[in-house]
Amino acid sequence: MNSRRRFLKAAGASAASAPWFPNIIAANKTNSKLAVVGEGEYRYECHHAWGAIPEHIKWNDTHGTAVDSEGLVYIKHRGSGNEPMDTIVVFEPETGKFVRSFGKAYWGGGHGIDIRKDGDQEFLYICDTRHGVVAKMTLRGEQVWAMSFPEASGFYASEKSNFSPTNVAFSPDGGFYVADGYGSDYIHQYDENNQWVRSWGGTGERPGTMKTPHSIWLDDRPGRDPSLVVADRANARLQYFTLEGAFKNFVEEVSFPADFDTQGDVLLVPDLHARITLFDKYNKVITHLGYSQEWTDKALDNFKMRSTPSMWEDGRFVHPHDACFDKAGNIYVAEWVAAGRVSFLKKLN
Repeated sequence: MNSRRRFLKAAGASAASAPWFPNIIAANKTNSKLAVVGEGEYRYECHHAWGAIPEHIKWNDTHGTAVDSEGLVYIKHRGSGNEPMDTIVVFEPETGKFVRSFGKAYWGGGHGIDIRKDGDQEFLYICDTRHGVVAKMTLRGEQVWAMSFPEASGFYASEKSNFSPTNVAFSPDGGFYVADGYGSDYIHQYDENNQWVRSWGGTGERPGTMKTPHSIWLDDRPGRDPSLVVADRANARLQYFTLEGAFKNFVEEVSFPADFDTQGDVLLVPDLHARITLFDKYNKVITHLGYSQEWTDKALDNFKMRSTPSMWEDGRFVHPHDACFDKAGNIYVAEWVAAGRVSFLKKLN
């Protein structure tokens, strides 16, 4: 039985518990020299190496972030070592106190993570690049369903097809979209009953085609027509589409875009090329957090910085892979670095 079938057959992994360690925020309360990034009303105090990681977890390629309605922070990492470990770790907001962990089934392939409210309950949506699976699960790790490539699309020949989903986005009608970012470069749309609706994209540079559609997001900021925005990473651009997949326009003030979040008028784009960008409602750059070209050049020099923590500097980012806001406007950042790193950016009023 191949790994994808084993995954689809498995029930969700149960949560684990462990003692928590003194957290980074408490340690930094005595430090008056924390780095500050941003400008104007978008200034943030940097708390790097955030989160009281329990003994049974060792970060490896921290990939995803999400925040639930209670403010709990969910971090998705790849999982290190030769034995499966929990790959979703939950922390209290700001303090970083450990709450619970789960997700052994996603060891080695964990990628995107997002939260959606269905009725009175919130659920996690997970993309697993190793097993070629998209899954829905409760906030405590119980699996609701898992699905593989959309056979009805006609773009995949068999279970051995190159389907490697990276992120999901949620449509207003209860359906969702899946980005096959490490596979076919297609976007797949599903209705609220998980039935395939349509696919579009494919590999290319012309409008509507993509190279590594790494993430997707419903951009429904006030005053904008609800649209789907895609991080067309290897083409160094954002692409906007209608909710039915028709191309609208490009945004090119990015370098290697990895993911999205929105709050109010602001679009947040973590960029794998060592910065985080905030855009206004017109998609004009507000500020690049932690950016200097000299620092970016160092981070991209054979990517050796990603595995060398001694080279990291406060107020700088190496390879931001995901980031999200909390209700207070603070930002949590997960970076694609070998040892993993999560940063808490506390918004300064």
